Amino acid sequence: MAADEETCAHVPSGAGAAPHSDVHVPVLLDRCLELLAPAISGPGAVVVDATLGLGGHTAAMLAAHPSLTVVGIDRDPDALRRAAERLGPNASRVRFVHAIYDAIADALVQADVDSVDGFLFDLGVSSLQLDEDERGFSYARDAPLDMRMDTSRGITAAEVLNTYSHGDLARILRTYGEEKFASRIAAAIIREREKAPLTSSARLVELVRDAIPAPARRTGGNPSKRTFQALRIEVNGELDALRNALPAALDAVRPGGRIVVMSYQSLEDRLVKQAFAAVTQDRTPPELPVALPEYGPRFRLLTRGAETAGPDEIEANPRAASVRLRAVERLSGSGSGVT
Repeated sequence: MAADEETCAHVPSGAGAAPHSDVHVPVLLDRCLELLAPAISGPGAVVVDATLGLGGHTAAMLAAHPSLTVVGIDRDPDALRRAAERLGPNASRVRFVHAIYDAIADALVQADVDSVDGFLFDLGVSSLQLDEDERGFSYARDAPLDMRMDTSRGITAAEVLNTYSHGDLARILRTYGEEKFASRIAAAIIREREKAPLTSSARLVELVRDAIPAPARRTGGNPSKRTFQALRIEVNGELDALRNALPAALDAVRPGGRIVVMSYQSLEDRLVKQAFAAVTQDRTPPELPVALPEYGPRFRLLTRGAETAGPDEIEANPRAASVRLRAVERLSGSGSGVT
């Protein structure tokens, strides 16, 4: 998936223009439930919803599995509060943890959990965050340039734009946004901030549009979406968090346990694909004539490549347009659980 097709997290390309709604529609809900069910349907099962958001997937899992306990992790305190309200009586079966999802080991200790049957990751910016104008994630509505998923800590997008050097700005735009005109956009930002600090998302959208050659603006949707993606990833350390979270989840899940990951842009999906490939391959040295059990795969793939949403779901829920789902199951005898 090219960067110019990416979504802002739980949202697809163009969703910056979506109207605010109190109705949160979980992406690929039925497929997630289907993939996780064999691992989490037993008595006393525990699943980690590593990106709780508004709790849509968790609500469905709790309803489908009456004895299930969920460890719900989110870096956004407001999301934790809103999810608890939404879950109502079932919230008593959720152990809410305020953390970035790469702190899985600490979250499990905090939740007093020593065995995990499943993990669900729904990566990126949640509907709650995108729909709140003051958070500054959307390029379709003017707002302060914040972009922090946890507004209680960390650097804002405005601080990045107003303090980073030309080289660093161009690097994050090129690396995290896969932006061909990264250097031109970075130069425009430097020129603008010399007049006055950049604080407005609408002004940034205007700068990016003017910096990109006219022919390149005619296709691919809003030309600023790659810049907004890059800033969001930089502000929230999203790729570093995912790099740390995937091996932690792979280590923590028990034999027979399953991990489902939904990503919405190519950089995240590539990391998931690589992490899953590494644990589903036979590592027997090629010079040996037979496979050795100790070098065998620790997991098996549950999906063939990356699964996407069908046209009916995309029509009903446009925020599913860019999702890529991958899933694995831990094999028996491959080690287990939390240490």
